[in-house]
Amino acid sequence: MAEYLPILLLFGLATLFAVGSVGISSLVGPRVPNPTKLGAYECGNEPLARVRETRFPVKFYMVAMLFLVFDIEAVFIYPWAVVFRELGWFGLGQMTLFISILGVAFIYEIGRGGLEWD
Repeated sequence: MAEYLPILLLFGLATLFAVGSVGISSLVGPRVPNPTKLGAYECGNEPLARVRETRFPVKFYMVAMLFLVFDIEAVFIYPWAVVFRELGWFGLGQMTLFISILGVAFIYEIGRGGLEWD
């Protein structure tokens, strides 16, 4: 249990700092509301469309899917690279299979026009 003491102390210190910062800023910070501060914020303009009625283009979801493909790849390749020598040829084969599966998703994304900017 002694090994975890520094981690618990750091966690407690971080929590204390976060709660303290919010508490002090609410006590010390200025409270002067005006129409500009209370107005809607959307790049300085009033919102033009209702969000619930607005349909996002498929391009938005395609870019999100591309981000997920690369994010998942980065999350799994880094630990694999750390223990690459211990895994040997079996680990290399498994990572090749993994990257191949992600390559299929990337090719699908290209085929659907996810990288074309209109």
